[in-house]
Amino acid sequence: MNLFAELKRRNVIRVGIAYVVIAWVVAQVAELALDSFEAPAWVMKSVLLLMALGLPFALFFAWAFELTPEGIKKEEEVDRSQSITPQTGRKLDFLIIGVLSVALAWFAWDKFYVGHDAAAPAANGETAALEADIALPDGDEVADKSVAVLPFVAMSSGEDDEYFADGLTEEILNALAQLPELLVTARTSAFSFKGQELPVQEIAKALRVKHVVEGSVRRSGERLRVTAQLIRADDGFHLWSENYDSTSGDAIAVQEDIAEKIARALDIFLDKEKRRAMRSAGLRDVVAFTEFQKGLDLYNRAHGEIDLFEGLVRANQHLERVIARAPDFSMAYILHSDLFIHLLDSEAYGSTEVPPGMPDADAAYDAAIADYQAAVRHASSDAQRSDAEFNFAFVSGDWRGLMGRLERALQFDNCNLGNWMGNFSVLFGYTEAYAKRMKRVLACDPRRSLIWFNAARTAFWSGDLDEALRLAQEGSAVAPGNWLSAFLAQIFIAKGDFEEATRVIENRIQVASRQLVFKALIASQQRDRERFEALVKEHENVAGTTVWSLPMQAWGGNREAANRLAARIDAKEFSHFTLVVTAVQCACGAPWDIEATPRFAAKISEAGLPWPPPSPLQHPFKDW
Repeated sequence: MNLFAELKRRNVIRVGIAYVVIAWVVAQVAELALDSFEAPAWVMKSVLLLMALGLPFALFFAWAFELTPEGIKKEEEVDRSQSITPQTGRKLDFLIIGVLSVALAWFAWDKFYVGHDAAAPAANGETAALEADIALPDGDEVADKSVAVLPFVAMSSGEDDEYFADGLTEEILNALAQLPELLVTARTSAFSFKGQELPVQEIAKALRVKHVVEGSVRRSGERLRVTAQLIRADDGFHLWSENYDSTSGDAIAVQEDIAEKIARALDIFLDKEKRRAMRSAGLRDVVAFTEFQKGLDLYNRAHGEIDLFEGLVRANQHLERVIARAPDFSMAYILHSDLFIHLLDSEAYGSTEVPPGMPDADAAYDAAIADYQAAVRHASSDAQRSDAEFNFAFVSGDWRGLMGRLERALQFDNCNLGNWMGNFSVLFGYTEAYAKRMKRVLACDPRRSLIWFNAARTAFWSGDLDEALRLAQEGSAVAPGNWLSAFLAQIFIAKGDFEEATRVIENRIQVASRQLVFKALIASQQRDRERFEALVKEHENVAGTTVWSLPMQAWGGNREAANRLAARIDAKEFSHFTLVVTAVQCACGAPWDIEATPRFAAKISEAGLPWPPPSPLQHPFKDW
């Protein structure tokens, strides 16, 4: 208590408070000024370090010295009966109150006024659906503030130069995507024009944007030359262009400068929150974003071009290098989990397609859970975190409160497909909310087949077959894919157009076993029992047990066989996931009796989910 009294008498406590308050105000002014001058980040860090180092010196000075009418003296030399520390303390009180008033006024101005004439972002650059700043286009209309960042051309031929150029492009794209008032075409669609020398107007029309960013990258050793230009698509006018001569190590600073200057050229107000969101959006590591491009390329090719498991194993080798260098990059964990999800799903329905040397079910489950935990922990925005939390709960099997997680995720109006969210949404009655998400995702990524598939499937499950057909046909024209082709056939079957469905099956579905599945569906709809049973048998001979085996038994009304297959799946650790996917594939209400799957029934009860699900397609042989 004597020490505290002495600290108080010597005004040490008041000096400390005054120093902290004044330092805070100085830091705010410095940040604003340095942002205006576009000073590098290390300058602000240096200012903060100097202020922090100054605090102990200020406290020591207040303890050891005293201000007197004759000037500053050592405290031990001052006669306490002549000390004016009480008067000095009152002056310090007034100073603290005055500076606090300035600080509060600054806080109120910064919080409630700055940038409110422009569309200020919500947490981490995301906007909720009810407060979306972008007017999404309908039909052939195009949002005024919309841009596609085309892949920068690699002008040198080093081993990793093309991946480096792709990575630089994606960093720019990710930064611009943090601006809520700007519609930015997603990577898949923008990169679909890679290597194609098409007019800017044609590309902009296909991507439904008003502006296009083009550029090139040339590396020679550590030397880096980047050119970039922002083009107004209507007339080809260059709104902004610049050349950068730098080093590979400065690529992040170049990317940040390009993104911010593009935003300004599009007349977007950048406050400090938006700049912070833009600068935290990407990897900020040259080696990491090069490795990520390699992993992403293999991940995409694994879903249609090369063997699924081989492609995902190779993709994960690169993704693990990304995680080692950038452990807070959420997207790397999400992509990395896909191998383990497919392993678990294949193991649950007894597939023989899994190659040797893969992790067993327990190891795959642990790996998938670890990836999703990391994806949640390192999510860069509220929307990304909500999506990751839903998918983590769904995949892990902890379904308590799962509907609430889904509702929170769906309220964000972002460009994320939602990973496994589509299956759950259509099966359990969230088609309207998910269709709204799909409208935004299609605006961002109009040349990705999987998104058209999800949009068409959502319309199908909501009962709007005409809209489902429109989406599937339009998507097939601009972004053809195996899943979309198969679903187009299913829509024609639902509409009773078996001739057109057969044409799609024979001309567009490349996998022989998948052709047999949809030919069997046609036979069941035509009540041709003999042909149906023959096709089911042929599918079994060609492919063995697949994810389609249980739906085909349900289509044929083979209740006992369907229950037997469902019970076998239910005994596996990952049954909750596989049975949801199976029920969506079937589109037949309850493909099995819920009593046959007690573990799955417990999950349904735990989450308070409705069962049986709706049946968007009627099946003549099925009587339950």
